[in-house]
Amino acid sequence: MKFTIYQESRIGRRKSNQDRLAYCYSRDALLMVIADGMGGHRHGEIAAHLAVQSITEAFRREAAPTLGQPARFLSHVLMNAHTAIVDHAFDKDLDDTPRTTIVACVVQDGLAHWAHAGDSRLYLLRDGRVAARTRDHSRVQLMIDQGLLDDEAAAHHPERNRIYSCLGGTRTPQLELSVPTPLRDGDILALCTDGVWGPVRDQGVVDGLAGTNVMHAVPKLLDRAEQLAGPGCDNLSMVAMCWHDESGSAHDDMESTQTLALDRVTTQLNVFGRARVPAAAGDISDDEIEKAIAEINQAIHKYSR
Repeated sequence: MKFTIYQESRIGRRKSNQDRLAYCYSRDALLMVIADGMGGHRHGEIAAHLAVQSITEAFRREAAPTLGQPARFLSHVLMNAHTAIVDHAFDKDLDDTPRTTIVACVVQDGLAHWAHAGDSRLYLLRDGRVAARTRDHSRVQLMIDQGLLDDEAAAHHPERNRIYSCLGGTRTPQLELSVPTPLRDGDILALCTDGVWGPVRDQGVVDGLAGTNVMHAVPKLLDRAEQLAGPGCDNLSMVAMCWHDESGSAHDDMESTQTLALDRVTTQLNVFGRARVPAAAGDISDDEIEKAIAEINQAIHKYSR
C-alpha cells in the first residue's frame, strides 16, 4: 500500500479535549478511527479513550497482515467497545454511562470499509467533490430527511447536537456499515468530529482538502474551522489519508508498506498524555488520573480476550 496520512486534534475553546483518534497499518491493511466523547455526559473522554484504544488493539492482533473480513471486524470491534464502556461504568458504579461517537475505516485490497455511530463523519473525496459521506445519526438529520429542515437551518438548530446512536449509554448502538468501496489514485478519506465539519460544512471540507497534500491541508482546515467557530469552538480533530496507486511515483511524506514485516503493525494513537476523569468537585490528583488510566487498560485487556 502507498498512502499519505496525517492526524491532528485541538482543544478549541473547551476546558479539556474529549476527542481521541488513531491510525494503524500492517503491510496490507490500514485502520483509521476517531471518537468524540459526548460532553453532555460525564466521562465522555473515558468512553472515547476506551473505544479508540480497544479498536486499535484489536487491529494489532488480527491484521496479520490482513483482516479476514473487514466489515465483520468493524461490526465486532465497535460492539465490543460499546460493551467495554458499559461494563466500565457498571464496575465503577458511575451515575451516568459514558458515551462517544465513533467512525472507523479499514482499507484493504484497495477497498475502503467504514462503520459509524453518531455525528462524527467520514468523507470520501474524489475529483474535487464528495463521492461518499456518512449520514449523521442525529435528530436534525432525521428532520432533513423528512423535508422539515434544510442544511442551513440545521446548522443553527438548537438540537443539532442531539444524536440517537453512540457507543456507551443505555441503548445498543445502531451501527451503520458501508459497502466495500474501491479507491482510486488521489482519493482522500477524511474522518473528523463535528468541531471540524460543523463550522466549515461539506464544501469547506472539500475546498480544504481536495487537490492538496493532507500533511499541509489538515492544519489549515483546522485553522479555518477554529476561526469560523469563534468563542464557542468545540474540540476539533481529523485524520485524513490520500491513496496512491501502487504503480505511481513516490510523493513527499508518502508511506509505503512494501517492506513492512508480515507481523509488524505501526500505530499512531493520540491520547493526549492522560484521560481525565472529572471529579464531583474540584480537580483530581495525578494518582487518581493514573489509576483511571490503569482501569481503562484493564477493561481493554478484558475485552481483548
